[in-house]
Amino acid sequence: MATTSLSELLAREDIQAISCCTPNDAHREVLLAAMAAGKHVYCDKPLALDLEQAREIAALAAASRGIYQMTFQYRFVPAIQRARQLVRDGFLGRLFSFRAVYLHAGYTDPMRPMSWRLQYARSGGGAVMDLGVHVIDLLRYLVGEFRAVCATERTMIGRRPAGPGGPLVPVDVDDLLLAQAELDNGAIGTLEFSRLATGAEDDLRLELRGQDGALAFDLMQPDFLEVYDARQPDAPLGGSRGWTRVACLGRYAEHGALPGPKFTQGWWRFHIASAFDFLRNIEQGHMNEGSPSFQDGLEAQRVVSALQLSAREGRWVETRAL
Repeated sequence: MATTSLSELLAREDIQAISCCTPNDAHREVLLAAMAAGKHVYCDKPLALDLEQAREIAALAAASRGIYQMTFQYRFVPAIQRARQLVRDGFLGRLFSFRAVYLHAGYTDPMRPMSWRLQYARSGGGAVMDLGVHVIDLLRYLVGEFRAVCATERTMIGRRPAGPGGPLVPVDVDDLLLAQAELDNGAIGTLEFSRLATGAEDDLRLELRGQDGALAFDLMQPDFLEVYDARQPDAPLGGSRGWTRVACLGRYAEHGALPGPKFTQGWWRFHIASAFDFLRNIEQGHMNEGSPSFQDGLEAQRVVSALQLSAREGRWVETRAL
């Protein structure tokens, strides 16, 4: 059975959970109605079109009983989960700096037609909303909250065909964004989000550098976490210090994996692990305990809004001021 009616869908008693994977401008209507109807909700990123809507949605989620999770699937990469364990165990020591990028090349062709992702009224932003929210969530997940940001964004291809062979119409979202950022723990770093990164495929890369160690991850090599232990001796002749490539592969800590733990991972596998976590939380009755939560979605959206405001006004913006 299929339906194009949200109210008809939510009225069905045999449907306990829904997945919200509409364009961003429709999230608010779907999420508010689904929570009011007592449904569990699995929401694609970002949480909402803008920060005001995200606050409203997160507030209702906090006041309701249900499982409300975000599709921040990269939290469910075993290498990222291992990185989180190491950070929490103090492996890095004091965090000094970070670098994070997410690069695509899908919009380098100026004749690629318009879509909702290129319209601010429907998307709420370009590369920063499409790609940046993933990186922001991963940094929050691994090393803590953002304190302030200073960003520059550009629309490099300002007009695109309305459709195949159609007239050119304006693009009003960012093609790329570069930023400096400071975390609550004092670490500073850089962010880069681009949909015009010629030569890139799905290049999400993180580097974390601390007093006692460093970590690096590349989504194009998702089976591995690069680890550097500065506490290892560097003498004689370098001792045993150097980068170690840890084979995380499919070694999930809390549940079995398909394929098995020794086989290579793929993009689809992280989505399966994320959806499994959502469904398991429903089965176990973990009301309002799912993670990444709608509150995580709100906090990621807060950083996005700070980046956008900084780019518009050309100044540092403190995230908690929003």
